Amino acid sequence: MSAASPRSSLVRNLLGATTLIGAAGSAAVYCSVGRERFWVNWLVWTLFLLTLGLGNLFLVALERLVGAHWSVPMRRVPERLASLIPLAVPLLLIAFFGVPVIFPWTYPEAAHNPILVAKAPWLNLPFFAIRLAVCVFAWMLFYAFYVRGSLRQDQDKNPAFTVRARRLAPLFMVVFFFSVTILAFDWISGLEPEWYSDMFGVYLFAGTFISGIAAMVLGVLSLKGRGRLSDVQTKHIYNLGSLGLAFTVFFAYIGFAQYMLIWYANLPEEVIWFKHRIEGAWQPVALLLPLLHFFIPFFLLIGSVGKKHPVPLRLAAISILLGHFVDLYWLIFPTLGPKPLFGWPELAMACLFLGLGSLQIRRAMGRGADMPVGDPLLVKGLEWQL
Repeated sequence: MSAASPRSSLVRNLLGATTLIGAAGSAAVYCSVGRERFWVNWLVWTLFLLTLGLGNLFLVALERLVGAHWSVPMRRVPERLASLIPLAVPLLLIAFFGVPVIFPWTYPEAAHNPILVAKAPWLNLPFFAIRLAVCVFAWMLFYAFYVRGSLRQDQDKNPAFTVRARRLAPLFMVVFFFSVTILAFDWISGLEPEWYSDMFGVYLFAGTFISGIAAMVLGVLSLKGRGRLSDVQTKHIYNLGSLGLAFTVFFAYIGFAQYMLIWYANLPEEVIWFKHRIEGAWQPVALLLPLLHFFIPFFLLIGSVGKKHPVPLRLAAISILLGHFVDLYWLIFPTLGPKPLFGWPELAMACLFLGLGSLQIRRAMGRGADMPVGDPLLVKGLEWQL
């Protein structure tokens, strides 16, 4: 038995124990603390795992769409990280049972609110369930096509799959943009349905994309640190860092543009949403967002050294992922009250979801070859030059 096997078993057992402790703690949250806090925590963590998976699936399809060669040697990493989708989908379906608890448009008094009455053709449980089913079906279908198809190509070496994957990529992009927009409006802004922002779907897409890049960076660096992906060179890592820098700026631009437009219009039903999140006890959380999501990764990656060296790349990726979670927390948790909640219920739910997510990723990282060896573009990817 190799020396690494006992360590791997120990890590797996620790993650399993963490998950079980988190499950017991989550049950205690539901029974003792209250259903509202339970379902809000459930929603935040489910969306965190789901957006990480969707972001990596988007990276896989984007490579196919633009015909990129430089990322082919690293593509197996986002394909594996996309395995968070089949984990998060059942969690999101479970979250549907919490809709009548935390979504105000389901309450009886919504019938007396003229804004919610006007939105009733969209915000009603049957149509909500249909949208959820369509989105879930689309995500699982594309996941099966791109990820499982790539693994099959490793075995049969059939170049026809590469052609089919590129031809299907434009359709994926259309479905992806619509489904992420629905996810943003239904599951986040629907918590305060009087509020509306035209840019909110783009905002969630930007966060999904940049968090997917950050997770891919950590995955690639982790495999290289263990002696895997040895053929991935500094030039590939540099390009990945450049992509992360570009979309760090993109996310910051979308976030600022959304805030600026709402501030400039100064409509009461729009500004009240931001007022609850940038004043009082929520102000420190609001100030933490640009630090984690922009300033730290931007200044770590702005130079050429930061895009090549594992340390600044890893720190930038961790900062982005922390920022993405804080962002979801900041978007959703204010519906519970005027103060942030950090206590044992949040810790218990974190143990459950981080344990499940880590176990899923560990399992996926051992699936198939570390490179898509059946892809005819792999050689061009390895020989690609800056």
